[in-house]
Amino acid sequence: MPVTTPRPAPGPLAARLRVLAALLLALLPALALGAPAGAQTDAEQRPTARQMAQQAEIPDPLRVGTEGVYAPFSIKSGDEFTGFDVEVMDAVAERLGVEVEDVPTNWDSMFAALESDRFDVVANQVTYNDERAQLYDLSEPYVETAGVLVVAEDNPKGIESLEDLRDKRSAQNVTSSWAEVAEEYGAKVVGVEGMTEAMASLREGRVDALVNDKLAVRNYIATNPDPGVKIVAETDEKSESVFAAKKGSGYMPAIDKALAEMEQDGTTQRIYDTYFSAENTAPSWWELVQENAWPMLKAAVTVNIPLAALSFALGLVLALVAAVGRMSTAAVPRAIARVYISAIRGTPLLVQLFIIFYAMPQLGIRFDPFPAAVIALSLNVGGYAAEVIRSAVESIPRGQWEAARTIGMSRATTMRRIILPQAARTAVPPLSNTLVSLIKDTSLTSVILVTDLFRVAQFAAAPTYQFLPMYTMAALYFWVICLVVSFFQDRAEERLSRYVAR
Repeated sequence: MPVTTPRPAPGPLAARLRVLAALLLALLPALALGAPAGAQTDAEQRPTARQMAQQAEIPDPLRVGTEGVYAPFSIKSGDEFTGFDVEVMDAVAERLGVEVEDVPTNWDSMFAALESDRFDVVANQVTYNDERAQLYDLSEPYVETAGVLVVAEDNPKGIESLEDLRDKRSAQNVTSSWAEVAEEYGAKVVGVEGMTEAMASLREGRVDALVNDKLAVRNYIATNPDPGVKIVAETDEKSESVFAAKKGSGYMPAIDKALAEMEQDGTTQRIYDTYFSAENTAPSWWELVQENAWPMLKAAVTVNIPLAALSFALGLVLALVAAVGRMSTAAVPRAIARVYISAIRGTPLLVQLFIIFYAMPQLGIRFDPFPAAVIALSLNVGGYAAEVIRSAVESIPRGQWEAARTIGMSRATTMRRIILPQAARTAVPPLSNTLVSLIKDTSLTSVILVTDLFRVAQFAAAPTYQFLPMYTMAALYFWVICLVVSFFQDRAEERLSRYVAR
C-alpha cells in the first residue's frame, strides 16, 4: 500500500494571498462589464462640434466669404452657391447647428473684408502658411493638393519646369500663395483677378505661363471643350487648404471638431468625389445665355439702375453746393469746395470705394455694401458735376445778374429764377455724359460685395469658361440702358431750350 505524505498546512502569508486571489477572480466579471460602460461614459462626456460651437458663440447665420467664380471650389449658380469648398463649409455648419450666409467677394478683397467684419469665415482655397497663421485663426486642413505649372498647348517659350520660369511672364492673382511660388522661381508676375482670367491671358499669348492649384487646373481642362493649355510640371510643396477667421475669434476648435467628424464618417470624401471624380459637361453658349438672361436683367433693374439713379440725384445736390461754394466770394467755402473737387477728381473711383467700404470700419464707421456704393458714387459725381454746373452758370452774361438786381431780385432769387434755368440747358449734355459714365461705373461696385449686372455675368462665366457670350450680353445690357438715357437727354434739351436767350 503506497504511503501518502501529508501536505503541510499553509502559513499566514500564503492564506492571505489565496484570499486576495479569490477576491480578484470574483471581481473580474464585474470589471469586464464595467470597463465598456466607463469608456462609453467618457466618450459621451467629450463635447460634440455643436456643443463646442455653442460655447464659442459662433454666430447664426455664419457669414462665409467666398468668390463664387473659382471653379470647382466656389461657384455661384443663380441664387445658390456650390462647389467643393462651399459644400464642405455647409457640412461643417450643419454640424455646428448654424445656417450659412455666403458673401460673394473678390479674392483680392477677401482678407480686407474679413478684417472689416463683412463676414466671419473665409472658405475659398486659403492655403496654409506661417505668415497667415500669425495673422488669422486657421482651421485644420480639409484637403491637400499641389501646384502645377501650366503653359499654352503649343508652348512657344519651351517652358518645361519651374526653373524655366525665370524672367518669364506668369499670370497670377497677386495676393495668392501661387504668386509667391512663381516669384520664387524668378517669374515676372502679371496680376489678374482669378484663374479664369489667367487662363484666358495664357491662351491668348499675353503671358507665358501660370502656377495654380492642380485640382482647379484639371477641372478647367476637363470641362473646357478647347482648353488650349497643358500641365508641364508639378510643385514639390503640397498645398493644404484651410478655413480662416479673424485672430482671436475662437471659432476654429469647433470647426476642427466638425471637420474631424466629417473625416471619420466619410462626408469630406463624398464631397471630394462629387467634384473631382465625376465627369462634368459644360452647357453650350446658347444654353448659358438663356439660363442667365433673366438673372442679369434682374440685377440691372434692381441694382445698377437704382444705384445710378440715387447716386446721380444725391451727386447733383452735392455738385450744386460745391459749385456755389466754388463761386463764393468768401474764402472759407471757396477753399472747402476747391479741396473737395480736387480730391475727388484726383483719386480713382476704385480707391474711393475701398476707402469707404474697407478702410472706414477701422475708424468705427461701417456701411453695408449698397449704401457704401451710393456714398462713393455720389461723392464722385458731385466732384465732377460741380465744375460742369459752375461753368454753365458762369457762361450766363453778367448783364442778366445786373438786370435782375435793378428790378429788386435778391441773389438767391436771381439764381433760382433766371440763371439756373438757362444754365441747365448748357449743362444737360455734359451732365448726361456724367450719368452715362456713372451707369458704367456701377460695375466697379462688385469689389465691395455689390452683386450687380457684371458680377452676375462673372458668376455665369466662371464655371463654364464661356466669357464671350456672358460679357457680350453684359455689355449689351449696359448699352441699352445708356441708349435710354440718351433718349431722355434729347427730350430734356428740347424742353430747356425755351429758357435760352435768342
